[in-house]
Amino acid sequence: MTPSQPLLRADEAPAARTLVDVFAESVAAFPDATALDSGQERLTYAELAEAADELADELAARGVGRGDRVGVRLPSGTTDLYVAILGILHAGAAYVPVDADDPDERARLVFGEAGVAAVVGAGLAVELRRTATAREREEPRVGDDAWIIFTSGSTGTPKGVAVTHRNAAAFVDAEARMFLQDDPLGPQDRVMAGLSVAFDASCEEMWLAWRYAACLVPAPRALVKSGMDVGPWLSANRVTVVSTVPTLVSLWPDDSLERVRLLILGGEAVPPGLAPRLVREGREVWNTYGPTEATVVACGAQLSADGPVRIGLPLDGWDLAVVDPAGRPVPVGETGELIIGGVGLARYLDPAKDAEKYAPMPSLGWERAYRSGDLVVHDPEGLLFGGRVDDQVKIGGRRIELGEVDSALLGLPGVVGAAAAVRTTGTGNKLLVGYVTVVDGFDLAACMASLRADLPAALVPRLAVVDDIPTRTSGKVDRDALPWPLTTPDAVGSGLEGTPARLAQLWHEVLGAAPESVDTDFFDVGGGSLTAAQLVTLVRRTHPDVAVGDVYDHPMLGAMATYVDSLAAGTDRVLEREIAPIPVKTQAGQLLGVLGLRLLAAPRWLTWVALGAWAGSGIDGLGWLPVLPGWLLAPAVLAFLTPPGRMLLAAGVVRAVLAGIEEGEHPRGGKVHLRLWFAERAPDQLAATAVSGAALMTWYARLLGCRVGRHVDLHSLPPVTGRLRLGAGCSIEPEVDLSGYWVDGDVVRLGSVRVGKRARVGTRSMLGPGAVVGADAEVAPGSAVLGAVPEGEFWSGSPAHRVSGDARGPWSDRPAGRPAWVAAYAVVGLALSLLPAVGVLAGAGAALLAADLRGVDGPGGLLVALLPWVVPGTVVGWLVVALLVLAVVRLCGAGLEAGVHPVRSLAALRVWATMRVLDDARTWLFPLYSSSLTPRWLRLLGARIGADVEASTVLMVPSMTTVGEQAFLADDTLIGGYELGGGWLRVERVKVGKRSFVGNSGMAAPGRKVPKRALVAVLSAAPNRKSARKGESWLGSPPALLRRASELADDSRTFAPPTSLRVARAAWELARVLPLALSVLLHAVVGLVTLWALGAAGPVVAVLLLGPLLVAAGVLAAGVTTAAKWLLVGRHRPGHHPLWSSFVWRNELADTFVEVLAAPWFAGVASGTPLLTGWFRSMGARIGRGVWCESYWLPEPDLVELGDGCVVNPGTVVQTHLFHDRVLATDAVRIRRGGTLGPHSVVLPAATIGRHATVGPVSLVMRGESVPDKTVWIGNPIGPWTGPGGAA
Repeated sequence: MTPSQPLLRADEAPAARTLVDVFAESVAAFPDATALDSGQERLTYAELAEAADELADELAARGVGRGDRVGVRLPSGTTDLYVAILGILHAGAAYVPVDADDPDERARLVFGEAGVAAVVGAGLAVELRRTATAREREEPRVGDDAWIIFTSGSTGTPKGVAVTHRNAAAFVDAEARMFLQDDPLGPQDRVMAGLSVAFDASCEEMWLAWRYAACLVPAPRALVKSGMDVGPWLSANRVTVVSTVPTLVSLWPDDSLERVRLLILGGEAVPPGLAPRLVREGREVWNTYGPTEATVVACGAQLSADGPVRIGLPLDGWDLAVVDPAGRPVPVGETGELIIGGVGLARYLDPAKDAEKYAPMPSLGWERAYRSGDLVVHDPEGLLFGGRVDDQVKIGGRRIELGEVDSALLGLPGVVGAAAAVRTTGTGNKLLVGYVTVVDGFDLAACMASLRADLPAALVPRLAVVDDIPTRTSGKVDRDALPWPLTTPDAVGSGLEGTPARLAQLWHEVLGAAPESVDTDFFDVGGGSLTAAQLVTLVRRTHPDVAVGDVYDHPMLGAMATYVDSLAAGTDRVLEREIAPIPVKTQAGQLLGVLGLRLLAAPRWLTWVALGAWAGSGIDGLGWLPVLPGWLLAPAVLAFLTPPGRMLLAAGVVRAVLAGIEEGEHPRGGKVHLRLWFAERAPDQLAATAVSGAALMTWYARLLGCRVGRHVDLHSLPPVTGRLRLGAGCSIEPEVDLSGYWVDGDVVRLGSVRVGKRARVGTRSMLGPGAVVGADAEVAPGSAVLGAVPEGEFWSGSPAHRVSGDARGPWSDRPAGRPAWVAAYAVVGLALSLLPAVGVLAGAGAALLAADLRGVDGPGGLLVALLPWVVPGTVVGWLVVALLVLAVVRLCGAGLEAGVHPVRSLAALRVWATMRVLDDARTWLFPLYSSSLTPRWLRLLGARIGADVEASTVLMVPSMTTVGEQAFLADDTLIGGYELGGGWLRVERVKVGKRSFVGNSGMAAPGRKVPKRALVAVLSAAPNRKSARKGESWLGSPPALLRRASELADDSRTFAPPTSLRVARAAWELARVLPLALSVLLHAVVGLVTLWALGAAGPVVAVLLLGPLLVAAGVLAAGVTTAAKWLLVGRHRPGHHPLWSSFVWRNELADTFVEVLAAPWFAGVASGTPLLTGWFRSMGARIGRGVWCESYWLPEPDLVELGDGCVVNPGTVVQTHLFHDRVLATDAVRIRRGGTLGPHSVVLPAATIGRHATVGPVSLVMRGESVPDKTVWIGNPIGPWTGPGGAA
């Protein structure tokens, strides 16, 4: 074995010898030591050897010897049994055991299949099965068979497996290298023999004793079968070594193992809670694994009181491999079938079976390999058992071992027979069903309650009482013959009429079982979020207005039917419209527009390059750098690099482009739409909205034409249309969409936005076209206002609705503030914007100092000289930026107090600076986020972060934030932040409890608490502290309680990974420096080409060249990202992957290419154009003709289908995965022809938006939900849209 190949140990096999050699060595060393103590008779090693020789002589005298096979059928636990085994081995023959308690038919079958020459029975009587003459005794050779043991066959015919002396002795000697290395076994030890000799595990018991000259102590057969009485027997017989199954040892009292110093477990999975009970000082506890076909044990792991239960690494001489169904080795962390090779490989007596199961594995380079049929997790620290391929099933991506469920069912009172099976409903859902045969008095409800209390949610089956459990001829349960469906369609709804009966039919189609009465609860009979969405999809065929939330509000069949009856049936709300694809001429215009946009960015690029050339011209070897004269460079810096200059330019461009545009509805893809599209992107190309100008936002808004009153706190971008009126003293929190337009199908809806005096608009809200927020009103975070909010009221939700007649007023009267604070904010914003520039200067300086600049006389030579130092320079610059961000946040957080502070105060400035710098740091330092380093980074920033927290691109005020251990914060979560109102800024402490989950774009407002094990769903808000309870799940904004069962997952792949997986993940995350370095290299190339153009043709030509050059660089960045995606991940498919698996890490690396390369260089400027959809096609997405897509957030593009002419508005996420319970679950999302997904909305996996249907702004389409064709929906979660902005 090498450190890089811990599963390969064939080269370390022990020296070849026979079992007779092993026994003889012990006899020679300790002839007087006790070899066997049956309780009635004791034999020393010399006496046992003599008895074995006598039997061997008798066999030889009767013509039985080397190469023959001899049956053994003797009572368990007797001295004669072990004398017979050793005697047959000494005669050179192989023994073929049959348990004395097995039926005679079994014995005839086994002895017949093996072709035994004789059978040794009671009293060591030898019964010949053939005519033979006496022969000389001959010692066995290493290639001769030692034993042949028959295992169960799936067809009912036992399979004979022959194990040679080479196999067997290697196994015995290899185990000697594993156990008790500090204090090896010896004559003082006593080994329990409690297993039937017809099972190969009995060989381990015998040779654990005889390999070390220890004493073998057979346990009475009846005692072993009883289980409970073994404990006292162990103590009375002073047993020190036990090899047994976990189920049995779990029954023994702890004090019965007082003398046991070696405990070996095998034969079945070790329950996680058993190891801590058994492990103690002075005792080794081992978990072993091995099929009969690979000589008893192939691998083992010493257990500890904590950590995952492993089956370990191979014995010396054995090779292991973990492969996928195609026979290819799986990466570390993935699950596959275990393949065994090496010295332990036995053989089947049936040549055809042998050729099948031990066929060569060309993918591994093995000439002979045993396919175990067992699933394991590939872990270099030790494999983890995953169950049988044929008995293991998946439900919701969670692997479930049916045998574990069988055991739980058999433990229920009144159950006499049981079997679990997975069944599929009419809608394709996988259900776990427990079939039971019962006695009188069986209490179904009590048993279900017991299962829910004792088993994880994913293991709780639906119980079905049957007359008998069908079996195959082998005696194994025939799961395929278990009845399904549980009820016939004719029986569904029996006793029900009208709507309850029709709903019962739909329940049956979704759940596979029907409600028993109108009082049956949908969620009590197996319903969940996915099946609720599927049920709603079916109900919408007749009642289109039914929403998923209605199932949660009316879970009882009767109440659900009453509610459905109250809705208008039919298709009154269906829109008669057909959405055509974007015209080709529009798309051609956009391509020219992209070039124009990049030309707007060209002067800024040129100014930075010229500034760098001026600074570097004094460096030795760089005197050739072209330097612009000061009279030209100084104005360029003022115009293109300072916030006021950028804002003036942006406002001028935007107002020129949008001059004369009127409010109302405009054709999608028409001239007005194209002008809006161009104007929306122009400020980004001019960098007018960067953090450097954040403090000047009200001034910028006025430049655009907005009407802004005095004392307005505007912390979001104003609309490029200028159609915004902000009343005096109003407050707009960060990330509010004030654009005043969005695309609905083939229409652009454009209007003005008005916010009254002293009103407050919460973060991440949207004020749509025509929105009016009255004076002193309040809009809660995450809301969509599409109409009017009356004065003084508090509204929340999407679409926003009245929650209270009284808005929360300002925390106090407006504080006095000096104008100097505006300048302070501006200076701080400018300083924060320069942090990346300092990093670039540090990285470039390091690369220039390290590079050999001798002989460099131009940009090309400089690129060659710097190329070897791109990665080191990148790392230096990135670390400098990280340290600067850290310093800013720690400085701002020092001594910061929770509470309300005047906006124009040092405390508020510190909070604002913290949020601004961390918001941008998610871009500057993106490789640091969604990684194993993120919790450490957040701790460094000042947050209190528990152990094993997973955090993505989270935004918070660190000094105010506490996150409990093993919590999960998904992409773009907002934990805390700040609130604005009346000239005040409020910041409060926020706590996220242990093992809680906050989904993508989820929010916890200042002062909120997410309790332990709670869930805040995607695009949802945390409830207030009074409403929140431990273990609850919350959905929507405002949040509503969601009924949800936690899923089952392997903690070793989710919450408690081994060190090997942590190291593997770190290695993949370290590779994130590659896309970062490529982005830096692309900047360098573009900069050096600009230098060349500047020196060769002057600034005007350089600017004209830069436009197309930036476009080409963007296309190159997109192409590299596409190549990285296919190389790292390949094609995404629906499935499930635990957090600690290479697929997840490779997917995150591919996403880093998107965010670091494609997004800044390409996706932003290409948004809404055919360039973006063309790139999506290259990434695997199915994109129709004329699609308008303004979002690049398609995480798994292969799983996305966008039909002809459909619309994806800005800020939306086509969410093809979820990460609940630390398991990445992926599924397809389809937006059919002409469908629309509104701005800032999220559509979850397995959902479909129908043809020409609209989902409005700030909406959530639930997992598995289907929106009917030509209908209009809005909400979080969605419901029928009948209010302002909707369509009737």
